[in-house]
Amino acid sequence: MVEPNSVFVVIPPHPTRRDIIASNVEIKSRCRDCARQTSLAEELADDIPQQLQQEDTFFCVPTGRLKLREFTDGSGELIQYERADAGEPTESQYVLAPTDDPLAMKAALTNALGVRAVVRKQRTVYLVGQTRVHFDCVENLGEFIELEVVLAPGQSFAEGAEIAADLMKQLEIDERDLVESAYVDLLE
Repeated sequence: MVEPNSVFVVIPPHPTRRDIIASNVEIKSRCRDCARQTSLAEELADDIPQQLQQEDTFFCVPTGRLKLREFTDGSGELIQYERADAGEPTESQYVLAPTDDPLAMKAALTNALGVRAVVRKQRTVYLVGQTRVHFDCVENLGEFIELEVVLAPGQSFAEGAEIAADLMKQLEIDERDLVESAYVDLLE
């Protein structure tokens, strides 16, 4: 029997794997003509670009990749992702965990797993529909363009790949300039 004036707390169910893991379709390319390609992105973009300074610390893990991304405002995000290395649109599945204390998280992960490498970049992000268009200037590597077509729940890889292929044409990204590997792999 329920007592009068009882308080009930509804505890939400634990998130499922489907609730936590997001997917996108990605390509990475060397910048052939960054000024021209940036101008094309500005014409396509939904809004003004966001400028980011990022430091990604990659940790030694047996599968996929695990990185802690630190931002200049002191925040960060832990990103675990799995993506095949391919010079074509590829699906990436990822888990993103924001943190207000990236320094403590980095210390714990460094002690537990060891650091594989650190990638530093200046990133300009344009939003074009459901796609994040990144222009990256990566320390010791050069200039790149990344497309990340964020897949909506139930949206197929084929749909995302079609969007990526269309944007590649609009941004004059030549298939010969596509890069198979992540920045961390290119640094090693």
